[in-house]
Amino acid sequence: MLTRQRKQHILSVLQRDGNVVAKSLGEELALSEDTIRRDLRELAAEGLLQRVHGGALPLARAEADFAGRQQLATAEKVAIGRAAARLVRPGQVVFIDGGTTAVQMARHLPRSLRATVVTHSPSVAVELVGHADIEVVLIGGRLFRHSMVAVGAAAMDAISRIHADTFFMGVTGVQAEAGLTTGDDEEAAIKRALMAAAAETVVLASSEKIGAASAWVINPVSAATSLLVSPEAPAPALASLRKAGLAVLRSDGG
Repeated sequence: MLTRQRKQHILSVLQRDGNVVAKSLGEELALSEDTIRRDLRELAAEGLLQRVHGGALPLARAEADFAGRQQLATAEKVAIGRAAARLVRPGQVVFIDGGTTAVQMARHLPRSLRATVVTHSPSVAVELVGHADIEVVLIGGRLFRHSMVAVGAAAMDAISRIHADTFFMGVTGVQAEAGLTTGDDEEAAIKRALMAAAAETVVLASSEKIGAASAWVINPVSAATSLLVSPEAPAPALASLRKAGLAVLRSDGG
């Protein structure tokens, strides 16, 4: 089998199964595991998959910039954002992450809600300008333009001084073995700090993020309290996440 054919086969297996195991694929094709690993390295360099220990996972499409992510799974994000907004109770202090789904959550918070929202996302803060009864605390720092959020030492220091009821977190990938992932190391560190400062963490993830992975690990999936998804989320990947200890909520209430 030619290199081009092998690579196409690898991508086909990845699309069909949601993952590639180098050892199993080598046995299937009667090739050495080193050959498969070399192909995986080259495919990863081409931006076609994410290498993980023992094989590969789909590359998180959600690593596109903020403007690009606004075009992904728009209806799902609206539904997930609306469902997340319903989870906020009067009097609570909540962290809301950056990202397009988080913006939808902020947009759907009831105008009558009395609560405190802490966010490092200017986009989320702007959405809450018209919510007179929501106290908005904006965490500052260096603006990470890709996701339109504050990162760095100043943001970390501010987060360490807050205790929140719930952190509504965005990710670029969530997969049972790879964990909760994102595309930038500083952003991953901020998300870890927000998780540590909240009593609960609800992960908001549209279907293109389920079963996908990015390079930077935030935490294992078991570190989160629950995962809020749409009905379109792939059932096999959700089953693996449940098995790994993550409660799954659906935006339709199922």
